[in-house]
Amino acid sequence: MAILDQALARLAPKLSSFDPGHVWLAGAGPGHAGALTIDVVAALGQADAIVYDALVDSSVLDAAPQAELHFMGKRGGKASAAQDDITALLVTLARRGRRVLRLKGGDPYVFGRGGEEALALARAGIPFRILSGVTSAFGALASAGIPATMRGLNKAIILATGHAAGTSDDLDWAALARTGQPIVVYMGLKTLGRITSALMEGGLAASTPAALIAAATTPAERVLVSTVGRLAAEAEAAGFASPALAVFGEIVSMRAELMELERLARSA
Repeated sequence: MAILDQALARLAPKLSSFDPGHVWLAGAGPGHAGALTIDVVAALGQADAIVYDALVDSSVLDAAPQAELHFMGKRGGKASAAQDDITALLVTLARRGRRVLRLKGGDPYVFGRGGEEALALARAGIPFRILSGVTSAFGALASAGIPATMRGLNKAIILATGHAAGTSDDLDWAALARTGQPIVVYMGLKTLGRITSALMEGGLAASTPAALIAAATTPAERVLVSTVGRLAAEAEAAGFASPALAVFGEIVSMRAELMELERLARSA
């Protein structure tokens, strides 16, 4: 711990000062506190008020005992804070001279409504800054042992949201399937059956490797490896719950090989 303290002390002069009346929109990563960036750790230490969402792990908040906490979580299918109320709270706290940290799971600019909040703050004349975080897709894949890119398997990776599946605002899943590239779906657990059906209708083979990763990087992490054709049914049977990410593509097949090689290395 002393070595960590020394490293942070050496970095401190290079970090930005959090001024009163400013709002920093920050990503807390996929869950585990170890995924926090140094910028976010510094912000936690300086914040007067933290407005946090439902995906922020309690261990992260423990790093800011001096700050007043405002829970403004949004979770599909449950009572959630309205976006206008969240924005209004950020503006109100900033105008009171607070150093306001808006803390979000993952990265604020990747399906985190960070762009909406930044725009609202700019329109209100509130100074703000964006602190990137490890986006949940890449944090979850790494934790589960699935490489996001692998030479010979993919040349791109698609990040998509599944909350609108089956509605008039839905994505063209068939078009995504035809790219032949892996697809990582946020907020798609409730609509997983619709998504997998649409992908198969677009030509993605039912035998294509697929996985579901829940509560990634936390002690409660669960990983289900299956196929596109079976994933929805197996996830329901196993009682998976949000937050969860679905992954479709050959990169999923790398997990078994990597885990077996790791097991052999440990037993050698």
